[in-house]
Amino acid sequence: MRQFIVIITFFLFFSSTVSAETNAKPSREDLLSERMSYYIQYGTEHFIPWYYLAAMDQFERNIQLVREDIPKREGSIALQFHEDFWAGPLNPNKNDTSTATIDMFGGKGQDGNNDGKADRNDVEDVLYTMGRYLSEYGQSEEDFKLALWDYYKREESVRQILTISKIYQSNGTLDLYDHAFPLPLNQNYSYRSTWGDNRGWGGRRIHEGTDLFASYGVPVLATTHGVIEVMGWNEYGGWRIGLRDIHNVYHYFAHLGSFSKDLKKGDIVKPGTIIGYVGSSGYGKKGTSGKFPPHLHYGMYLDNGRTEWAFDPYPSLAIWERQQKTNRES
Repeated sequence: MRQFIVIITFFLFFSSTVSAETNAKPSREDLLSERMSYYIQYGTEHFIPWYYLAAMDQFERNIQLVREDIPKREGSIALQFHEDFWAGPLNPNKNDTSTATIDMFGGKGQDGNNDGKADRNDVEDVLYTMGRYLSEYGQSEEDFKLALWDYYKREESVRQILTISKIYQSNGTLDLYDHAFPLPLNQNYSYRSTWGDNRGWGGRRIHEGTDLFASYGVPVLATTHGVIEVMGWNEYGGWRIGLRDIHNVYHYFAHLGSFSKDLKKGDIVKPGTIIGYVGSSGYGKKGTSGKFPPHLHYGMYLDNGRTEWAFDPYPSLAIWERQQKTNRES
């Protein structure tokens, strides 16, 4: 329950700017501008693309939000290093800020702002250190993948960060928090919370998503900025598409009648992009259709850096629908 509440809070926070009346917090635009300036500065300094640093920082922000075993770093930058990585595994002083002794013990911590200290809590030192770490592997995507693997030791984390990097690179901005309702508002559709309902086909299981009922051929829209991660047939979901966003969330669109023309795996899409059309495919071998009324099954799954689990998409759908209706009326 705590994880679910945190996820919804996350979406709500970044769906709107911070109130201008709250002087204690910067606006979303100011926050993202500050981050971008850091990424460009330390990416340029180490001859690596800014979106590599941005992607790692966003991945760390995502997992800190839903993991109790990782401290949440305060401030605009989420990147943080383990004390052994920073100071050296055999260094008796885990809070060492001396570059000389850190280097002597094989630590990676660097003094990025020339204040005479390599401080693990200093944003500039952290970004400089990460930039230097990545630059030691090279500037290509393959070099970046190797650096990520050596750092995280998890293939899925590497894939998630590469996805975030590609989304940032394609859009050229960090401000990618807008969403779209998955069906056009001018179409006839209906939906309710169906999370946890029993499903019997293929074995007893629960329903991990929300069903949105609409007519055959109604366009299905991308709900977020993301990369098409999966596209094809699944015996449960029929013709389905999986879309990964910058928050480590996998958006699952199932029971499609067909895909959008020319769409392919690896494509980067924006909210509102037509990715397919409502159908009734699934529950059988490839091509099976018509075993239930036409509808879109929409699911959301979150990866926390260790594992991935489903959460109820209904609250997010209700928020996006309401926001879109408000924007249309204003």
